[in-house]
Amino acid sequence: MIRDNFKLFVILFLFIAFSSSCTTNGKVGEKVDKFFSSKRYKEAVAMVDKLCYANKELKNDTLELGSQLRNKIIEYTELNTEYKNLGNKSGLQLAQLNSDLKDKSKELEKKERLLKEREQKLKELQSILAKQDSITNALNSIVKNALMGFKSDELSVEMKNGKVYVSMTDKLLFKSGSSSVEEKGKEAIKKLAEVLNRNQDIGITIEGHTDNVPIRTNLYKDNWDLSVARATNIVRMLNEDFSVDPTRLTASGKGENFPVASNETPEGRAKNRRTEIILAPKLDELFKLINHN
Repeated sequence: MIRDNFKLFVILFLFIAFSSSCTTNGKVGEKVDKFFSSKRYKEAVAMVDKLCYANKELKNDTLELGSQLRNKIIEYTELNTEYKNLGNKSGLQLAQLNSDLKDKSKELEKKERLLKEREQKLKELQSILAKQDSITNALNSIVKNALMGFKSDELSVEMKNGKVYVSMTDKLLFKSGSSSVEEKGKEAIKKLAEVLNRNQDIGITIEGHTDNVPIRTNLYKDNWDLSVARATNIVRMLNEDFSVDPTRLTASGKGENFPVASNETPEGRAKNRRTEIILAPKLDELFKLINHN
């Protein structure tokens, strides 16, 4: 179109120029023909063609760039929106993570505090138990020394489970089927009572035991009844004859239910017919610690 407009402009220009001269119409046409066939005209037409082509290319490039630009704007908008969404999401995740971390930190501090408290309580408990063991060891030695004059088949002293067990046989304490304490047995009870009165922080349990040979008398209907009577009589003797505090004393009859030897032999049955005096250091401090926890 530019090229056509250019030609029209040239024709009009020449027409006006030549129509104002004194030349004839023939000469005007001849000059016009010469101009259109001249090199100058051809160069001008070529230049116009180049300009038209360049304009077309520029227009196409502009359209293409415009399309690319719009696409880039769309991509940018999408990426920017995604970035903002990701930032918000990351921010929420970070906030949640920080919150969880604070909660875990508080929980960890609480557990560390509880652990320290328990470690302290454990140290206190171990200290009390060590003290109890020390007292029990000392008591075991004292009792053994006090009862040294008696034979091994009459009594024995041993320490187990944090307690001192003084086991006295029927040979030392009672006649068969009786709950009355023999004189030699009273001597042993007296020596033991002297130790107990010097060590007030000792709990005392008296347990009566029998063999499995059935017994039935006017006083005792069975071995269990007999074992209770024997334990009770020793408790009364410790309190009434040797002034041991009754609040420290406990009587218990076990009958034939806790043998230490086989009842199939006379020797085994003799071992089972026994009275055990169990001495235990008071655990008041330990109980207070446990109850406090």
